[in-house]
Amino acid sequence: MDAFVQWFRLVTPYIHAYQNKVFVMSLGGRALSLPHLKNITFDINVLLALGIRVVLVHGAREQIEDLLKARNLPSRFHNGYRVTDADTLECVLNAVGSVHIEISAMLSQGLPNTPMANAKNRVIGGNFITAQPIGVLEGVDLQYTGKVRKVDADGILAQLKLGNLVLINTEGLSPTGEIFNLEMADVAQAVSVALRADKLIFLTEGRGIFDEKGEFLDALTSDELSALPLSQTPDDVARFAPHAAAACRAGVGRVHFVPWQTEGALLKELFTHDGVGSVITRESLENMREAKSDDIAALIAIIEPLEAAGVLVPRPRELLEREIEHFSIMLHDNIVVGCAALYVQEQTEDEPKMAELACLAVRADQREWGYGESLLRRIESRARAQKIEVLFVLTTQTEHWFMERGFALGEVSDLPQCKRRIYNLQRKSKVLFKKL
Repeated sequence: MDAFVQWFRLVTPYIHAYQNKVFVMSLGGRALSLPHLKNITFDINVLLALGIRVVLVHGAREQIEDLLKARNLPSRFHNGYRVTDADTLECVLNAVGSVHIEISAMLSQGLPNTPMANAKNRVIGGNFITAQPIGVLEGVDLQYTGKVRKVDADGILAQLKLGNLVLINTEGLSPTGEIFNLEMADVAQAVSVALRADKLIFLTEGRGIFDEKGEFLDALTSDELSALPLSQTPDDVARFAPHAAAACRAGVGRVHFVPWQTEGALLKELFTHDGVGSVITRESLENMREAKSDDIAALIAIIEPLEAAGVLVPRPRELLEREIEHFSIMLHDNIVVGCAALYVQEQTEDEPKMAELACLAVRADQREWGYGESLLRRIESRARAQKIEVLFVLTTQTEHWFMERGFALGEVSDLPQCKRRIYNLQRKSKVLFKKL
């Protein structure tokens, strides 16, 4: 099959899942050096074209540092916050304003023969963030350094529903008319929580989270992140990590760390199973549950190719609708990637209580992740809860897979009487049993 067509089909579930979802993205000033900003802009444009609602929070730390150096002013930090006196605030306003205009200009492109051709992105800024001073920390007066007091979530959502991209900087306004310098991660966290965003994405210089041994972690929960020593994690990622964990606990669906220096990293992270960075979730990324009627279309998409190949017995949609309560499903990032069914059999007095494992199927592009084995364990757990003594499966092509997992070959005559009566002699399926 043509690779382009195959790729397009593989990303379609993500496209459906992301439509009208709210993504808050955080981009530091260091990423603004070309060609990185141009490529990031192209990828954000793709998200907008797919109907994703984007809020972009930007910083300007590098640009502020350059202005301070040019004016021979000191750069002072305390507890991770910049100490912002009046002279520093002037540099902050100039730097943030310059970056804001630069990003707006990049997102407003529409040149032919570029990914931005025919794009009509409307970039909206505004007084969406109300700030208050942090005040004195450990005897240090942070002066014009502030924290988020309130986010105008209704105002932002109104703009998103109009199809606009909302661009938010790190300047916060107070009810007294003062301007405060805010920390970018604080703003991104506050905005994502206020909007109940589906994703918070930190575009970072570092790849993501590393454990104390230097091993890269592509997925972990917020609790795991909070308990993890970050000595091997890149500085910018480590600085944002507490905000990621807090956002997850406050209801943000997923938090991603995506390396902006990697070409196409944003798209690879969002539209492929492997991704390229680290994703933080409140609970494990993979989860299983019992199927519902809303899952039937996803089940059909998984089992139809296997039915066409003769691996599974064809199941009409009407049959699936009637028997949906028998199915368990595996989800990855809320997308159905596998299924299996349990059918408890009628038994005679001299037969053990038996059940059939049926329709164990995993999407072709997801089979390397062990989802089939996880689904098998789920079915076995359900069977034990119903006091099933023997689990059996009928298969034409996967007998070795089941044998490696504790099943043993048997005879058709070993099946419960009710199943023997409907055994398909033409398929000549192998029969395997496992005592629970």
